Amino acid sequence: MQNVKNVQHVFLVGAKSLGAYGGYETFINKLTEYHQNNEKVKYHVACKANGDGSMDETKVDGVTKISDTEFFYHNAHCFKIRVPNVGPAQAIYYDVAALNECCKYIKTHKIPHPIVYIMACRIGPFAAHFYKKIHKLGGKVFLNPDGHEWMRAKWSAPIRRYWKVSEQIMVKYCDLAICDSVNIEKYIHEYYDGKGIRGANPQTTFIAYGAETSKSQLADNDRRLINWYQQKGLTAKGYYLVVGRFVPENNYETMIREFMKSSSTHDFAIITNVNDKFLDELEQKLNYKSDSRIKFVGTVYDQELLKKIRENAYGYFHGHEVGGTNPSLLEALGSTDLNLLLNVGFNREVAEDAALYWTKEDDNLATLIENADSMSAEEVAEYGKKAKIRIADAYSWQFIVDEYEKVFLGQKQGHDVYEFKHDFLRSV
Repeated sequence: MQNVKNVQHVFLVGAKSLGAYGGYETFINKLTEYHQNNEKVKYHVACKANGDGSMDETKVDGVTKISDTEFFYHNAHCFKIRVPNVGPAQAIYYDVAALNECCKYIKTHKIPHPIVYIMACRIGPFAAHFYKKIHKLGGKVFLNPDGHEWMRAKWSAPIRRYWKVSEQIMVKYCDLAICDSVNIEKYIHEYYDGKGIRGANPQTTFIAYGAETSKSQLADNDRRLINWYQQKGLTAKGYYLVVGRFVPENNYETMIREFMKSSSTHDFAIITNVNDKFLDELEQKLNYKSDSRIKFVGTVYDQELLKKIRENAYGYFHGHEVGGTNPSLLEALGSTDLNLLLNVGFNREVAEDAALYWTKEDDNLATLIENADSMSAEEVAEYGKKAKIRIADAYSWQFIVDEYEKVFLGQKQGHDVYEFKHDFLRSV
C-alpha cells in the first residue's frame, strides 16, 4: 500500500458490485480504472458479498485476491460486506455496515485526512452519527445525492417519504455534495439552502458521469459479434436498442407499447437483467410476446461486445425519467448515431441538440420512431457526429476522473450559492 501520509485515501460506499449495469458501479469501475496508476489517490471500495447484485470477483478480469472478503481491483482495495435478509432495509444495512468497516479501517491503519464518499441518500437517520465519527477520525464526508430516489415508482408511499427525509438529513450532514447533473445541483440549492449545519447552505460542486469515446476493438466480422447476432436473431443496423436496469421509472412500458404501435421494420433489442414480476406485468398489459420485433436479449458483460452492439444499433431509446446524468445515456451518445430520448431536463442537459426527444403522450414515440426510420443516412450520421462531439467535450471519462482528482486533492472547491447559468427544464 502507498505511504498513507503522502496519499489521499478515498472510501467509496454505495455500489453493490463492479460488474453490474448500475450507475455507481459503472462510475467506480471507470474511476478506479483510470486512476489505477495514480500515486496521489488510493481507493477503498465497499462491495456487497451476497444477495441481489452482489460482487463476484471471479467473473472480473484483473482481480488479485487478498482473502475471502478482500481483493485488489484496478489497484483499489475492495472489501465485501455480508448483508442479512432483512427485506427492503438491506440497502440501509449494507451502507451502515460498509461505513462502520471504513471507520474501523481508517482507525486501525491510522489513515490521515480520509474522504468517505457516500453514494445515494439511503442512511439519513445515521448520517449525523457517521459525520461526527468520520470528523473525529480527521476525515470528511462527501455525498453524491443521486437523483430524486424518493420519486422512483418502485417504492411504496412510506418508503418514498423515508427517502425524502433521508435526503434532507444527508445533504445537511456532508462536507460536499457532488452532483452529477446541473439540474440536481440546482435542485439541492432550491430545496436545501439554509438547512445545513447551523443554517448554512450546502456545499456543492458539479461533476457528471463519463463515457467512452473510443470505438469498439471488435471488427464487424468478429466471431463474438456474429454469434451473438445469430443467437438473438438480430442484424447490424437492423434494431433499436436499450440498455439499463429493468425498473418502471425507466419507462419500458411506454417504449414497448409505442414501438408495437409503430410500423417500424426494425427490431427492438432490450439488454437488461430481467425482473420476472415486472416482465409478467408488461406481458399482461401489452401482450408484447405477440410482436416478434420485441426481443429481450439478456445481459452482455463483455464491454467491447456491448460497445459494438451499441455502435451497430440503428437507434437507441432512453426512457430514464428519474435521476441525474445517466451512464447508459452517455454510452449511447458515445457509440450510437441516432438517440431517441425522453424529454426531461436531465436528458436535454446532456444531449442538447444531438438527439431526438419524445414524451409519454399516446402515439408520440410511435410517430417519432416512424420519422426516424425514414431519415436519410446523412441525417442519421449528422446526429451521430453531434453526439460524439458532445461527449468528447463534456463527458469523456478522462475529463470526469480528472475533475474528481481535483476535488479529492482539494484543487476544485465547492460553492454554497449556485449561479443559475442554465435554463434547463427541471424534472421535479
